[in-house]
Parts: sequence; structure tokens; C-alpha cells
Amino acid sequence: MTGKIIKGIAGFYYVYVEETQEAKEANAAATGGTLYECKAKGTFRKQKIKPLVGDTVDIAVLDEEKHIGNVERILPRKNELIRPAVSNIDMALVIFASAKPDPNFNLLDRFLCMMEYQHVPVTICFNKMDLITPKKQQELKSIYEPAGYRVLFTSTKTGEGIDEIKHVLEGRTTTVAGPSGVGKSSIINCLQDDVQMETGHISEKIERGKHTTRHSEIIPIKDGTYIMDTPGFSSMDVPGFEKEDLWTCYPEFVEYEPYCRFQGCSHINEPDCGVKEALSDGKISQVRYDNYKLLYEELKNRQRY
Repeated sequence: MTGKIIKGIAGFYYVYVEETQEAKEANAAATGGTLYECKAKGTFRKQKIKPLVGDTVDIAVLDEEKHIGNVERILPRKNELIRPAVSNIDMALVIFASAKPDPNFNLLDRFLCMMEYQHVPVTICFNKMDLITPKKQQELKSIYEPAGYRVLFTSTKTGEGIDEIKHVLEGRTTTVAGPSGVGKSSIINCLQDDVQMETGHISEKIERGKHTTRHSEIIPIKDGTYIMDTPGFSSMDVPGFEKEDLWTCYPEFVEYEPYCRFQGCSHINEPDCGVKEALSDGKISQVRYDNYKLLYEELKNRQRY
């Protein structure tokens, strides 16, 4: 039986197995899938392999009635993120508020850089669009669309933009992140309207006692479509990430880097810099460039100590 690990806590892995087509056809009131509480085989420990949230795995069912099993095999991973520690991610959806609170562009750029470094495409969602004018929407787009990012606007208050989010997520496993107070939970709740998942007693197990700390967790939306709610992302501490890598994580810089006079240009103090010329010509956002300089200094100081 094959399923996807949607949560891992204290050595237990909760594996979601989608309902087979035959079961759906036989039972119109089907639950949509089953969650199994599993332990991992000891051989994984010997091989120093740790199952990750997002892994597709083969399980052996030990008790069908109680939905208990063992993880027997981890299928090949499409990718493996370091922060958050998850696998098989197709896309990241980062959610900020359009206002109340105003977007923290530095925090947003940190997340974008981390995902670029780990080769994960990103869609940006500004929620609470009902609090800003169309002109302000255009200003937010003008910062990130030239960098190649898709920018969406939603309002959980009016329901605007939610269908577009659902369309973007369809058929993908998407990691969803964002600071508190931006309406991330409300959006996730809106996306789950049609979920019919057998979660009752398993939810109690997952959230029991000391296990209520934040963990990455996948939520099945429908067959083949999953969202993953992840903990915060304020730190740039991704192993191997150095200040010299930072400009490559700004897609709009890459186009102009060949016009720099010096190889290994940091795009800060050097003369004849293609990136700074593009900035002067309005082809690169001043907001993005200012954050680049701040993050560069942060990484430089981290290397020094």
C-alpha cells in the first residue's frame, strides 16, 4: 500500500493513503482517504535514512481496524528541502498581508532566497486585498513580477482570489508559509472546504500532550493536491548558503550579471556593475536591491564569526 507521510512526531509517521478508484466507484459516500499511524523499520536507522514529511512510502498494514502500519520503503524523492525539512515539494506559496500588518519585504525576500537556493518555484500571495487600492496592488506587483514571480491577491473576508489559489495548487504538493497575522490559517481553511478525510481519532493522537509544538504538516486538499503548513522562516541558516550565492537567488540580477566588469562582483561597491546599472534604469526594484544589501551584510557577518 502506497501513501504520503503528512506528519511525523516522536518516531510516529502519519501516512495518508488516497482511496482507490474502485473504492470510490463502489461507495459514493467514501471518506476520500485513510490515515495510518506508522513506525519506520529499523533498517532506515541503520542506513541513517530518516523519513520526511512529503515522502511517498510503501507501508505494511498491521491493523486495518486501528489503521496501524509500518513504513517499509521510501520511494525516490523528487527533491529534499533542508529548511523546512520536507520532500517532494512542487511549489512554495508564501502568504503576506497586503496591509494590517504591512508586508515585511525583508522577511519575504529571505524566504524567496531560501526557495531559490533549493530550486523550488514560488507563488506570492498578498491577502487582505480588500484593505488596499488597485494602485497599491500594482505597486506590490511591480516589486516582484519583474523578478519572475507570480503575484496573487486574495481576501478571505470577501472570498476574492481563493478560486485562483485553488487552481494554482491543483495537482501539486505546495509548502505554504507566512508570518502570523496575515490570514494564512484562514486561507488554508478556505482551501479545505471539500476535504472529506478520516481525521477524528488520528487528530487526537497527533495533537496529544507534549506533541503540540509546531511541526511541518501536510493537508490533503483532494487527490493529488496537498498543502504543507510549515513553521517560520526568519533564519537564513541553510547549510552551504554563503554571501557569494546570494545574487544567484535574485532571478532579476542574473540577467544583468554578465555586464559586470569584475568576475565575482558583489553588486554593491564595484564600479561598472551591470546589476547597479539595471537598478538605475528602473529594471530592478529598489526595495529588492536594498534587501539584497542587508542580507549580504548579514551573511558576511555570519561568515566572519
